Amino acid sequence: MTKTTSKTAATATNQDWWRGAVIYQVYPRSFQDTNGDGIGDIKGITERLPYIASLGVDAIWLSPFFTSPMADMGYDVSDYCDVDPMFGTLADFDAMMKEAHRLGLKVMIDQVISHTSDQHPWFKESRASRDNPKADWYVWAAAKPDGTAPNNWLSVFGGPAWEWDGVRKQYFMHNFLGSQPDLNFHNKEVQKALLETVKFWLDRGVDGFRLDTVNYYFHDKELRDNPPHAPDSDEAGLDAPDVNPYGMQSHLYDKTQPENIEFLKRFRALLDQYEGRTTVGEVGDGARSLKTVAAYTAGGDKLHMCYTFDLLGPDFTPSHIRHCVQSFQSQVADGWVCWAFSNHDVNRHVSRFMQNADERAAVAKLAISVLSTLRGSVCLYQGEELGLPEAELQFEDLRDPYGIRFWPAFKGRDGCRTPMVWDKAKKQAGFTSVKPWLPVSVEHQSLSVGAQENDPDSVLTHYRATLTFRKSHAALADGDMHFLATNEDVLAFTRSKGDERLLFVFNLRRGPQEISLPEHLSVKQVLDLPGMEGRVKDGSVILGALDGFCAKI
Repeated sequence: MTKTTSKTAATATNQDWWRGAVIYQVYPRSFQDTNGDGIGDIKGITERLPYIASLGVDAIWLSPFFTSPMADMGYDVSDYCDVDPMFGTLADFDAMMKEAHRLGLKVMIDQVISHTSDQHPWFKESRASRDNPKADWYVWAAAKPDGTAPNNWLSVFGGPAWEWDGVRKQYFMHNFLGSQPDLNFHNKEVQKALLETVKFWLDRGVDGFRLDTVNYYFHDKELRDNPPHAPDSDEAGLDAPDVNPYGMQSHLYDKTQPENIEFLKRFRALLDQYEGRTTVGEVGDGARSLKTVAAYTAGGDKLHMCYTFDLLGPDFTPSHIRHCVQSFQSQVADGWVCWAFSNHDVNRHVSRFMQNADERAAVAKLAISVLSTLRGSVCLYQGEELGLPEAELQFEDLRDPYGIRFWPAFKGRDGCRTPMVWDKAKKQAGFTSVKPWLPVSVEHQSLSVGAQENDPDSVLTHYRATLTFRKSHAALADGDMHFLATNEDVLAFTRSKGDERLLFVFNLRRGPQEISLPEHLSVKQVLDLPGMEGRVKDGSVILGALDGFCAKI
């Protein structure tokens, strides 16, 4: 009986490994080049897996490596079940998986299924005629009598969300580039085919999927116009920069349709046939994002967790962080969230949060201290553990079509996608031996892994110590979280699970603070929160600038 109970508990733990996990995002193009073409590859990821494991993370998430014309850096897939030769082979992927699992790392991959490349065989067949077997696999619509697009929907990447096709003499929908046609999820055959591609990777042993633009799968069948969003509202959220007219609409009909719920249930049912697999959905839905996350993660029969753009903006204030977390807690009763400050789509967070270059390291350290103590899972983006700022690029260096379209008002996403810096003494900081696909930032080279590896005061050392601290306290994995009332510059909360109850106080002000503790709180033991120097005296917490404090209560 004891053995059975123990095995059941172990199985449950293994199945729920994602709850409270720390996931490290790898952008394959920019991680490590091993074949001398200036572009990162899967063998390079394998080579650097021991470094990733040394950080203390639980899993890696790989941005797309599938066969693609690379119009959108791999987010335009032309074959869901193969590796683009640029990155290697399926054998390379299998070897990488084996090594990751040997090191105790789970492997999650991007699934970009809201759209394909226009070079995908499905689209080539679909556009050939209006009556072929795949004619209805994409979103096709007739022009208005005056020849204009079927409705007013806009592309995230600028301009109308419709492209005219001369063969079918119809428009097709694209939420992103014109070379990224949207699949028609109202067609059950499309859903079946996509789930077959998911099964392909499940059978290869992947541990989970990051679902790109998960609320974009379905469109309104009636193709109704989107209304304008209310003047002076924050409805657009962070889905698009303010230079992009996409944010001027309330996106009621081109995404986040109710039919998506049933598809997510089908997706989950497939995953549940495999032990310990997980999903994290990317939800870009403006001010409605948390409501959408609630719908997509509730009930245990859809997504395991989601992330939104809420913490990916310029605000690094207690009120903003508290608002995001409390909003999630109030709207999502039984779901789960994955928090992040950076990823491949936004400016690196130390550049967003710091007020001057001198505080880069302090901001980087405080940010991970805060992030790692919030309730939820955590996603880290490659290089943030080095405190890398956003790289400054010239227009002629850009590769991101989004940035090229809106330059100079919006510089795009290349500044956070520049190559990883491994050794400042080596050519191209150890990323490649030739000219890289994006320039290696000169500013980044002095912040390389080699430069920080043995420095006890480095951002890298702080990340490792902070993630070790997180793992050593069960309350930080999935314990309850409650905020304390403080002034506008202080973030204070408790985390508790079982007999463990922890108090965290963070000072986001650029000057010292002294905070009186509530009378009902009694500090039993001050804990060594890595890199933070806060202390308690006479019932008050004394904090330096950009400082933190932790205690058992």
